[in-house]
Amino acid sequence: MPHTDTLPLGRPHSAAEDAYALAIGCILLVLGLVFLKAAGLVTGGVAGVALLLSYLVPLPAGVLFTLINIPFFVFAHRVMGMRFAVKTVLVNVGIAGFSAMARLSMHVRDIHPLFAALVGGTVIGLGILVLARHQAGVGGTGVLTLWLQRTRGWNAGRTQIALDILILAAAIPVVSGPRLGWSVLSAAAISLILIAWHRPGRYIGH
Repeated sequence: MPHTDTLPLGRPHSAAEDAYALAIGCILLVLGLVFLKAAGLVTGGVAGVALLLSYLVPLPAGVLFTLINIPFFVFAHRVMGMRFAVKTVLVNVGIAGFSAMARLSMHVRDIHPLFAALVGGTVIGLGILVLARHQAGVGGTGVLTLWLQRTRGWNAGRTQIALDILILAAAIPVVSGPRLGWSVLSAAAISLILIAWHRPGRYIGH
């Protein structure tokens, strides 16, 4: 059987397939944020920045996620193209919307931080992966990692780890002790998804 990296990419995704994938990606991201917020954790990427701010201001992490990303929409348009930028804007609107719905529809009151870190981080990573496969992103550091992967061949997961270290270091004044350790685990769970399944030359181009 030929290696999957050598297989043809096939037909482009349809508009309906893209719309469905963007909705699924948003749902996965919001679910992961809910788990991490319930355990008092942060994580890497723009999700980590949003969670960190959510402990300081009375807004849902998903809404903060979108607000933080506004400056990155311009960058996405310039370096990734109009189609990617439009999809990224739609993703952020979706995340804000699903986050508001989640806040009204579910309340996670008791969750072990190990479960929150592993499952929440993995779910967020899968959401990012779904979006990347359909030429969309969540903005923020995700735009940078995808751009560096596309232009320089840098693995998105490994690049994200380097950025996550900086974000988690900034979180120390707010999240410390065991919670910081669980937060590091959640960031690793996100990056491992991208390292394993989002490689240069694989599933890119649709």
